[in-house]
Amino acid sequence: MRRSVLVTGGAGYIGSHTCHQLVEAGEKVVVIDNFYSGHRWAVPDEALLVEGNAGDIELAMRLMKEHDVDTVIHFAGHIVVPESVTDPLKYYRNNTQNSRNLLEACINSKVNQFVFSSTAAVYGIPQEQPATEETETAPINAYGRSKLMTEWMMNDLSDRPETDEAFRFIALRYFNVAGARPDLKVGQATPDATHLIKVACQAALGQRDAIHIFGTDYPTSDGTGVRDYIHVDDLASAHLSALSWLRGGGGSQILNCGYGQGYSVREVIEMVKKVSGVDFKVIESPRRAGDPPELIAGNDLIHQTLDWETRYQDLELICRTAYEWEAKWAAMQ
Repeated sequence: MRRSVLVTGGAGYIGSHTCHQLVEAGEKVVVIDNFYSGHRWAVPDEALLVEGNAGDIELAMRLMKEHDVDTVIHFAGHIVVPESVTDPLKYYRNNTQNSRNLLEACINSKVNQFVFSSTAAVYGIPQEQPATEETETAPINAYGRSKLMTEWMMNDLSDRPETDEAFRFIALRYFNVAGARPDLKVGQATPDATHLIKVACQAALGQRDAIHIFGTDYPTSDGTGVRDYIHVDDLASAHLSALSWLRGGGGSQILNCGYGQGYSVREVIEMVKKVSGVDFKVIESPRRAGDPPELIAGNDLIHQTLDWETRYQDLELICRTAYEWEAKWAAMQ
C-alpha cells in the first residue's frame, strides 16, 4: 500500500499544481499551508488540508505519523526578492528556520525522503551561461541565501555517517515559472506577484496602466534581459519525477529545472500582446540593481537523472494559459 506524501505550501501556486498531479497519479496527499499566499480552493478535494505552519515541529511529526508519510515535498516559503532585501530576517525565519524545523521533524519521524523547492537565485549573477549545477553559488539577496542555506542543511544531513536509513533529497532549482493548467483549475493567484508574464497579462486586462521594461541596454539580442521560462505544469511534474527517483532508491541530487532556452523581456511582452490581442502600454525604465543580463538553465543533469518529460515547452502556450487564467482569476474576485 502506497504511503502518503506531505506537501508544505500545497495551497500556493506551484504547490497546488503539484498536488493536483499527485492526486491524479493516485498518491495520498496531506497538505500543510498557513494561507499566507495560498488559497483553500486551490487544493484538490482528494487531499487532506491542514492549516498550520511548516515549521511547527510537533504538527509536522504528528501528521507524518498519523498518515504514514514517506516523503515530504517542501514548497512553503517567501519568494519576493525586493522584500527579502528590505526585510531579510523574515526570509531567514520562514525560508531557513522553518525549513530547519521541518527537517528536524523528518529526522525525528524517520522520514528520509525530501523534495525541496529551491531557486536559480542561488547563482546570483552567474559568470557563465547557461548556469549549470556546477556554477558557483553566489546569491546576492536574502531570498537566494535563505534557500541556499536550506540546501546546505540537506547536504549535511545526507552526508552523515551511516545511519539506519540515509536521508536523501532532491533540490530543484527553479528558473522563471509561469502559466497555468490548461484546464484552468488552478493558476497564479499570489497577491502582488511581480513576475513578468503575470504583470503583462494584468496590463492586457486593463488592471495596470502600463508595464515597465527595466533595462534596455543589456548585452543581449534586443537589449533587454533574457530568462528561461518554464510552464508550471512541467515544473510540477518534475516533483513527481523526483518522488519516483527517491522511492526507487536514488541518491541525493541538486538539479536545475528549466528548459535551457531563453526569451527576452521584449519577446515575452510581444507574445502576451499576441495571445491577448491587446496592445498595452510599455514604458522603458532604467535597470534594476542585481538583475543579470541573462539567466538560462543548464538542464542536462535533470534529464540524465530523472524520468522527466516536458510537455509545455512553448512560450505562446505559457503566455496563453497565463492570460486565460488571469482573466478567470479577475472574474473570481
